[in-house]
Amino acid sequence: MTGNDTAGLPDEAFFTPGGSSFTEFLAAHRPGLLPTVSPLPAGTSAAPGRFPHGTTVLALTYRDGVLIAGDRRATMGNLIAQRDLEKVHPADEHTAVAFAGTVGLALDMVRLYQVELTHFEKIEGTPMTLAAKAMRLAAMIRQNLAQAMQGLVVVPLLAGYDLTAPAGEAGRIFAYDAVGGLYEKRGFHAEGSGSPYARGALKKLYRPGLPRREAALAALHALYDAADDDSATGGPDLNRRIFPIISFITEDGFERLPQSQTEELSQEMVRQRAGRPDGPHVEP
Repeated sequence: MTGNDTAGLPDEAFFTPGGSSFTEFLAAHRPGLLPTVSPLPAGTSAAPGRFPHGTTVLALTYRDGVLIAGDRRATMGNLIAQRDLEKVHPADEHTAVAFAGTVGLALDMVRLYQVELTHFEKIEGTPMTLAAKAMRLAAMIRQNLAQAMQGLVVVPLLAGYDLTAPAGEAGRIFAYDAVGGLYEKRGFHAEGSGSPYARGALKKLYRPGLPRREAALAALHALYDAADDDSATGGPDLNRRIFPIISFITEDGFERLPQSQTEELSQEMVRQRAGRPDGPHVEP
């Protein structure tokens, strides 16, 4: 509340028509609520391993749209901080965002981005285009530059179904760097410390037009390879029944694969790896 509030009511700014950006509204009237406000004093950096850090996430296009997935592990240096972190979240009906980086800031950024898209649609009466959603997220990352320079980096991965795209090209993937650079990726992409191994696996397993089940298995194999070589990435935990999150975005909207199906596919993949530890070979 501010000095202009009366009887516990919000001030006049909350009843005055404004722009379509909720982030800009917060910056003007409640800047302290933005996740881009650094919790560290100016000129200091976060000590390595002091904050939970999440990896690895990936996305790939398939026959019906785009798949986005992530492992569940968060680490603090050489410690496992969390085994069941959710790194994949719907942003709106046809868009999802996953993240690697500082967990607390990333979750706040995801929540703010969800509100940003909803606010725009309510003010303008129409959803943003997918390209505009990608650019809006880039602007939010750029606002986090001061924290990124202090070691609190957030690197999201955006996947969406473009309702205006030609048939077969509607699934789109957007990657970012720590300063808000925006890059559209073709076919597949991965972020996080295990991403080199995940991308290496997808180079061999990916092909355009994959059916849904094969796309999910390819994502699981890629995350398995990432966990095999990167200690910060968690593989499927059969004993605790903790499995990667896999979500699909199609013309019908966002759908998270139920855990029962993810468990079934994970067990199938583990059985395949028992006979071939280095993973499936590329078909000639």
